[in-house]
Amino acid sequence: MVSKKLTIVNAQGFHMRPASAFATAMGKYASDVTIKHNGKDVNAKSLMNIIAACIKCGNEIEIVASGSDEEAALAEAASMVESGFGE
Repeated sequence: MVSKKLTIVNAQGFHMRPASAFATAMGKYASDVTIKHNGKDVNAKSLMNIIAACIKCGNEIEIVASGSDEEAALAEAASMVESGFGE
């Protein structure tokens, strides 16, 4: 299991477009990927769960990956968040 704490930097937070791109990207990994936010665990492969978490700009999250390709999953997830989802 690997994890990393990150801060959401894009102005609109995890709205539909970045949430969709993130869930799709995480879906290609065999590992379980979870977003920890406000004491809740959110399935990072589920668009609806990410949207329902209401993750806003400036919020701190922790991404946790566990499985055979956990390092690669965490690296891509962190890259997406740190880049502001290209926005």
